Amino acid sequence: MMNRAYNFNPGPAALPLPVLEAVQAEFVNFKGTGMSIVEMSHRGKDYEAVHNHAKEMLYKLMSIPSDYEVLFLQGGASLQFAMVPLNFLAPGKTANYILTGSWSEKALKEAEKLGGTFVGGSSEDRNYSYIPELGRLQIDPDHAYVHITSNNTIFGTQWHEFPDTKGVPLVADMSSDILSRPIDINKFALIYAGAQKNLGPAGVTVVIIRRDLMEQANDKIPTMLKYTTHANANSLYNTPPTFAIYLLAKVLDWVGQLGGVEAVLAQNKAKAKLLYDAIDESGGFYVGHAEPGSRSLMNVTFTLADKELEAKFLEEAKAKGFVGIGGHRSVGGCRASIYNAVPMEACEALRDFMKEFRSRN
Repeated sequence: MMNRAYNFNPGPAALPLPVLEAVQAEFVNFKGTGMSIVEMSHRGKDYEAVHNHAKEMLYKLMSIPSDYEVLFLQGGASLQFAMVPLNFLAPGKTANYILTGSWSEKALKEAEKLGGTFVGGSSEDRNYSYIPELGRLQIDPDHAYVHITSNNTIFGTQWHEFPDTKGVPLVADMSSDILSRPIDINKFALIYAGAQKNLGPAGVTVVIIRRDLMEQANDKIPTMLKYTTHANANSLYNTPPTFAIYLLAKVLDWVGQLGGVEAVLAQNKAKAKLLYDAIDESGGFYVGHAEPGSRSLMNVTFTLADKELEAKFLEEAKAKGFVGIGGHRSVGGCRASIYNAVPMEACEALRDFMKEFRSRN
């Protein structure tokens, strides 16, 4: 195996090496069928077993109650920005969006095209460097739903406690931190997540939706945009992204072998601590973007106090094999995305480089 890069890409992101090796080994001949998984009919029993296993593992690892449906859709979180209001923003109703970064802004813009909206909280005033206080959120019991983005890849913030919406359906875009920590599914009416951060490759979107909410959805929308269409067909109404779901199943098995989501959380805390300590102990050489109480375990964002040194830091980091650590264009600086599959060794190497670079400069 050639040397692997230190992959800190924000998405598509690192996948577990054991998963990639397992896929490589059976790619041409899947389980003695004489075919690759990408050549099989999605209606055949060999693929159906993979599909159902992926669902079963999500139910198990995330402790999803039986009154929720797990769907495998396409279009990424971006399509969900429209599907959620299409299904649940009824005429005369208002949807509540809590703004904590670019992705929640995009979700709001889609909803604004389809019905009434209200911003029940925002951290835009400090360039999305924090999560709004729960006690200051404005939520009306008549709102159609409350939408949050659980982790903000660009700004490096994360909800560490979720709002109590007092019966108003809570909808969450968890694209960048799903499966990174245990959560109480019962707090949410709908969770959606593009797979390309923690779950697998780009191409499949996981939706976890409470069945009673789904039954209340608008029926006067295109067939493919109805959650019930996919629930009634076991996410096989049309040809699903079979390879992405196959890889998703492999990643879920890998998480199970690690010891489940609790074990993954412990690793994620340890990885994040390495990098945040390097920032906090630098005496202002490195400056974190997110306020300490809102820091993400998935995306560590920081700048260098000296902008010329920042450019030099990124150039030298690239030369040393660190990939994807340039900050998003809307924030600048640096960003290390340390999703589940990013190994501790990569974080240790980045921490050591940060310390060594500071000592030289």
